[in-house]
This record gives sequence, C-alpha cells and structure tokens, in this order.
Amino acid sequence: MNRLRLRLAATAIAVTVSASVASGCGLVSSSGTFHDATLPGGDRPLADSSLVVTSKSFTEGVLLGKITATYLAAAGAKVTDLTGAPGSASSRQAQLNGDADILWEYTGTGWVNYHGETETIPDPGELWQRVHDVEQRDHDLEWLPPANFNDTYAFAASAPTAERLGVTSLSDVARLPESERTFCVDDEFFSRADGFVPMLETYGIPLNAPGGVPSSNVTRMDAGVVYTSTAESAPCNFGMVYTTDGRVKNLNLAVLDDDRKFFLPYSGTAVVRDEIINRYPEIADLLGVVSERLTDDLMQELNGRVDIDGEDPADVAYDWLKSESLVE
Repeated sequence: MNRLRLRLAATAIAVTVSASVASGCGLVSSSGTFHDATLPGGDRPLADSSLVVTSKSFTEGVLLGKITATYLAAAGAKVTDLTGAPGSASSRQAQLNGDADILWEYTGTGWVNYHGETETIPDPGELWQRVHDVEQRDHDLEWLPPANFNDTYAFAASAPTAERLGVTSLSDVARLPESERTFCVDDEFFSRADGFVPMLETYGIPLNAPGGVPSSNVTRMDAGVVYTSTAESAPCNFGMVYTTDGRVKNLNLAVLDDDRKFFLPYSGTAVVRDEIINRYPEIADLLGVVSERLTDDLMQELNGRVDIDGEDPADVAYDWLKSESLVE
C-alpha cells in the first residue's frame, strides 16, 4: 500500500493550471501559480538556471513544492511549476525520467515504498542516511539533509480525554482498562503490515487476545472522519493521525508519544537530481535555509491554513517565506 495519502483538501485545492503537459510523464503544468519575489538585497545565485519543481497532490506536498518554487525563483531561477501531480507515482517517475528536477519526499516512503525494505530504523538520521545512499546508488538522486519535521503515523486523543485518562504515550494506553482502549482507524492503516495490528502487538495489547483489544473496541472509518471522531471521543478515545496534519492543532488533539518507536520516521526531505545539484550547488544551501525552519508545529499551521481555512497553497507559501524574511 502506498504510504503517501491524499489529504482531505487535496482534491479541492484551487490551483490554476495551463493545458501544457510535461513530455512522457503526463503531468499538467501549473506554471505561474506561485508568487513573484526576490531575495533580500536582490541576490540572484541561480540566475540563468532552469528548474522543474514537482510535488504529490496532497496538501503538504503541494505546500512544500510552492515554497520551493517561490524561493528558488526568487533566487533567479526560471522555474516550471509542476506541483500537485496526480497520484504519487507520477511525480516520482517524472524525476526518475529527468522530466522534473526537485521533489519533496519522505524518508519512510523511500525506505518502504520505493525500495521495499521492512527493517524498522527508529533513528531519523540513520534512516535518512540509508535512504540517501541507496537513492544515490540506484537513481542518481541527492536526498538533501532532512527538514525538522516528521510526518509519520501517530495516535491522538482529545485534550480533555488525554487529561482524564492520564495518558501521554502509547504505553500509557496499554495500561488502561480494556473498556477505555477504544480506537478509530481507517481501512488502509488497519490492513498495513506495519500498521494497527502489529502496533498493538508491540505494545502488548494484541487484537482479539486475552488482555488485548477486542474487535468491538475498534471502529474502522474514513480517514477524515477519524479526526472528528477522536476530537469528540466517540466512538473512540484514540484515533490514528498524521503528525503534521492541520486538524491536530485545529481540533486540539493530544498526540501520544510512540515510546517504543514502532512507527518509522517520515522526515521531509528535498530530493534533487544529481545532474542538477552538480550544476547548481547553490540549491543545497538555499533549500537548507528552508528545511531548518520547517517543524511539526509549523507544518500543522501551514497545512491547516489550506485544509481548514481554505487558503491557496501559493499564498500560504509566499506569506510564510515573507514572514521569515526569506523573500521580499
């Protein structure tokens, strides 16, 4: 199953697109949908460069693509904007084909989905290095140092429920009475080989086993409904969430610590084709400036501005860059 998921607002993002299609990869161009800007002082380290930026179609992917397109264009690059590529395979394949130059990826996605690895590596730095090396070897792709956010799976409760039950971690949940260990999950997460059932086993509360979690305590529903059900603590105390989803903050959910390190890190990472990074090494420094500022809390905020407030990703990207004094 593909870890990369379509977010609630992914299909509703109001992005103006042109009719041109990238050769060989079926991507619809959205060139011109990011804001014009300049670097402070008017520096243009990427003058005379031409770059193609793509992204997956879920909210966070589009936002990261818009931030990248806006910032690199401000640095003088002529940027073709192919953000919001339908599905996850098309943007990846475009980069492998050489039709796109820069794409934000996740270390867990690279490890599990692209290379079929099953070993869980809990240390984010070690996982990034392993993915970096295999992608460099097999595909001539440079995974730049990861950003400071980790968009992985987690379980959350409403803040009042977490306080009532005295839980801050999944181990705390495992110590609760069986009647309080109630969960909301979507079908994809329930069925994953690295999903709900093995997670329960890791925490010593196996599904349908004595002392574990009976099936009657598990409600399977659409991923979007999980958030509201968790916020209402009905029919479940605990729901599966993504750690940088804007609804976590908007619904006042308390994310529980995965203290046994079951979930693989999904650190956000800008990936650049070797040919491009060798030709324009300034890209690494520029995107490093962006990456070091991106945290879980910030991504929740930016995602929420799109998913909840209905803002255009291009506007959110530009506003954030301007607020950080990265563009003017």
